[in-house]
Amino acid sequence: MEFLASYGMFLAKAVTIVIAFAIVLALILSGKQRGSDKGHIEVTKLNDTFDEYSETIKLEVLDSAVLKLEQKLKKKKEKQLQKDKKRELKAAGNKSDASPASDSARKRIFVLNFDGDIKASANASLREEITAVLGVATERDEVVVNLESGGGMVHSYGLAASQLTRFTERKIPLTVCVDKVAASGGYMMACVADKIVAAPFAVLGSIGVVAQLPNFHRLLKKNDIDYEMFTAGEYKRTVTMFGENTDKGREKFTDDLEQTHVLFKAFVNENRPAVDVDKVATGEIWYGSKALEMQLIDQIQTSDGYLWAQHPDSDIFLVEFAHKKSLPERLGVAAELSLERMFSRLITLVQPKRWF
Repeated sequence: MEFLASYGMFLAKAVTIVIAFAIVLALILSGKQRGSDKGHIEVTKLNDTFDEYSETIKLEVLDSAVLKLEQKLKKKKEKQLQKDKKRELKAAGNKSDASPASDSARKRIFVLNFDGDIKASANASLREEITAVLGVATERDEVVVNLESGGGMVHSYGLAASQLTRFTERKIPLTVCVDKVAASGGYMMACVADKIVAAPFAVLGSIGVVAQLPNFHRLLKKNDIDYEMFTAGEYKRTVTMFGENTDKGREKFTDDLEQTHVLFKAFVNENRPAVDVDKVATGEIWYGSKALEMQLIDQIQTSDGYLWAQHPDSDIFLVEFAHKKSLPERLGVAAELSLERMFSRLITLVQPKRWF
């Protein structure tokens, strides 16, 4: 027994050393590869996914005669599409001289996803995806952006909104779909679109500006701790976390917020002139149905419903910029997901039924 215990301890140490060595080696290799591969564009044709789902259900619920008829009609439609394509190419002269708009008889829809955090970190992927789509999209196509964001930093979301204007500047129809939330900076992005589609209970609006700043001056003073800050320029710093804030500084800081709000309202007014900006720019939020009434959006529908309705007559492509994740990043994502699941379980145990 003593021998087995010693052997087991030795084996455990050996395995630990091997695993540690493998992790160190992987970290070194991933560090070298990070600079060589920043990422790449991935394109998925969603029509194939939609058709696959439908075929799976049809195989189970339709009898053989109906299924054969369905397949016959599908083949007939595909042949007609091929004839239409050849007819367009012939009318254009030849394929090499044909314009991009004549390459296909069907409309193309390019789908992008933007899941925004407070820093609008998805900007990095969005700019690459937009650049890729602009290389092939024409005025007869459409770009659909599935947008989810509660807002964040002014400059970050200002950049994200400006990225979307690259489509409208090229006269490429742009639709933004909101299933959950497009508020504050999120709505700044959405209002750039030619059309905004939102689910009935999606949250929209929050056209306002907010800033919060804790102040520890009293705590430092109580403990005889001095805090000194040196600036050049009267308003280089208006309010701080550690210094004693003055009424003049607060007034200037508030004035800066008001000026940002004025710019926000002007941006919304420019992109959605039908909206009564003074009425909606109160910082309030509205659910989809009410947002439609306020003309903040154009249509009530989920993003899935919007795409599904168009897929029989359009080629729909999901465009994603895939970052190559290093081993530490992959481990970090896995740890984050585990913590999120654990937190969700704890919430469920403490309060099984939660309503907003």
